[in-house]
Amino acid sequence: MSQATIIDGKAFAADLRATVAKQVATLQKDHGLTPGLSVILVGEDPASEVYVRNKGKATHEAGMKSEQFRLSSDATTQAVLAKVAELNADPTVHGILVQLPLPDQVDAPAVLGAIDPAKDVDGFHVINVGLLNTGQDAMVPCTPVGCLLMLKHVVGDLTGKRAIVVGRSNIVGKPMAALLLKQHCTVTLAHSRTVDLPGECRRADIVIAAVGRAEMIRGDWIKPGATVIDVGINRIERDGKRKLVGDVAFDEAAAVAGAITPVPGGVGPMTIACLLKNTVTAACRQNAIAEPA
Repeated sequence: MSQATIIDGKAFAADLRATVAKQVATLQKDHGLTPGLSVILVGEDPASEVYVRNKGKATHEAGMKSEQFRLSSDATTQAVLAKVAELNADPTVHGILVQLPLPDQVDAPAVLGAIDPAKDVDGFHVINVGLLNTGQDAMVPCTPVGCLLMLKHVVGDLTGKRAIVVGRSNIVGKPMAALLLKQHCTVTLAHSRTVDLPGECRRADIVIAAVGRAEMIRGDWIKPGATVIDVGINRIERDGKRKLVGDVAFDEAAAVAGAITPVPGGVGPMTIACLLKNTVTAACRQNAIAEPA
């Protein structure tokens, strides 16, 4: 039987969405401001269609303005850039999100770099990356924000904690390490070439698994009582059935850890909730309004 506290991402995300909805209502009542999120979808990738639909639904439920702009699968880089420029110039649009992946013929770095950094609610623009890594206010990628919120809720003050982030992607690993540094953790950013990765993990009070390899991190890699945040989503076949698992061997780790996120139902639900949170933050900053509590 699992000994670790299971961190319920669904419940945590529901609470965050409710908080965002209250913030939106306050902004509408006190300032006549409705935060607006615009999503650009290029092509007909089935997974992207689901993500965009879920984002739109959550945005509407929070009382925000939500728009989706669909471009054909043969759209050019210039066509996507033109839509980004149009949204940059629209004062009712506070957040712009370009759904990834983009078709091969579209220059993804050019598109992401064209988004106004103030409206970059995904936190991918190099200006926001630079702001984050120099300890300044930035738009931060949604998944790391969600991980940090859950960590602070479970652990409390993170000052002095040893943390390891396994995975060095620009979307999760690197920004997660920067956020933990800002919280005064001692941070190790590990990756495929790290020597003695199990030993590095065993030293950590906090383990963030974001490497994209099913159940790579085993239970005997976890320090007793550590907090484990599993960002991985991997589809595997087991006993003739397809199932989702994380980057952590859950049952093994849960017998050792103090707290752990499940997959599914852990980090995943927080990503869209944090997108809503980022959109409210962006709307407030663009209008020089203090973010409602």
